[in-house]
Amino acid sequence: MRVAIDARELALRPTGVGRYLAGILDAWATLPAASSHDFILCSPGPVDSAVAWGGRTSTIVTGGGGTWWEQRVLPRLVKRIDADVLFAPGYTAPLFCPVPVIVAIHDVSFAAHPEWFAWREGLRRRTLTRLTALRAGRVLTISEFSKREIMRRLRIRADKIDVIYPGVPERDIGPTTPNSTNTILYVGSLFNRRHIPELIEGFSRLARKRADVRLEIVGDNRTAPYIDIDGLAGATAAGDRIARRAYLPDDELAARYGRARAFVFLSEYEGFGLTPLEALAAGIPIVVLDTPVAREIYGAAALFIERPEPALIEAALERVLADEAERARILAAAPDTLARYSWRVCAEQVLDVLVECSR
Repeated sequence: MRVAIDARELALRPTGVGRYLAGILDAWATLPAASSHDFILCSPGPVDSAVAWGGRTSTIVTGGGGTWWEQRVLPRLVKRIDADVLFAPGYTAPLFCPVPVIVAIHDVSFAAHPEWFAWREGLRRRTLTRLTALRAGRVLTISEFSKREIMRRLRIRADKIDVIYPGVPERDIGPTTPNSTNTILYVGSLFNRRHIPELIEGFSRLARKRADVRLEIVGDNRTAPYIDIDGLAGATAAGDRIARRAYLPDDELAARYGRARAFVFLSEYEGFGLTPLEALAAGIPIVVLDTPVAREIYGAAALFIERPEPALIEAALERVLADEAERARILAAAPDTLARYSWRVCAEQVLDVLVECSR
């Protein structure tokens, strides 16, 4: 079987969909069942060479980009390489494709909360994603919550949707360095739904009472309407104890996990939410917003906040830093939670769907 893959999200700095695809490709590289298949990465630009492709994988790079490339150029590439199936890991795919299409839709925030998107971008996402899902051979998603949302918001039949959990990267954080500062870490793109301003205010309240706390925020600012996160952090009395990075390579990010004592991720809408699981894998207790998908994914291995209010955030951060019994409870529950997520299992299940639909 020859599998064409839309690999645009592996260009530049892979996050979100790019990391999802990289996790599957890495697993396919060592998966015996994948060794008899060819995987061709199709992209309008160079892909991240740091990803270990392995196996029988080749790359085709063309010019262009965006929706035009997806709808006009990608189908011609699929036909040229004589692919048997197209795997589209990022929500949309060519509406007219010469082979069966398997699409991964991670969430439908653009349909559930159109107010979070500019009207033109929201309309494009809603229209193309639904039409892609209707035309695709199968739809993959990453949680039972997202499956329900796809059925409800995009009106896609339940029997057409497969829930396949992603895996959790195993970061080599090395030996932790003794640190007199209690570092609280956030990792992920900055969206309005993740309540970064409230996190900053909650942290600032805690910092007025404790001189040993520090907040590190790692992620590209994608807020819309735009929020000047750097300016907001700098304007607080604790601004000198808030560090911001738009992006960190894996080795530097691993070092941040190695120094952190707590992890916080206050998203009100996600398809999954991977970085809190990375924190648990690194032995860091997590604080998350109490939502249906958070309960599904993290189970008992989290401290849940009912609402993203600064006073509640302050209290939760104080508790997860100082309450040793609560820290122990979260970390004791972590192994059972993490055992549910494996890139190898994910890759096996995705490959099974591709083989089935290619036939």
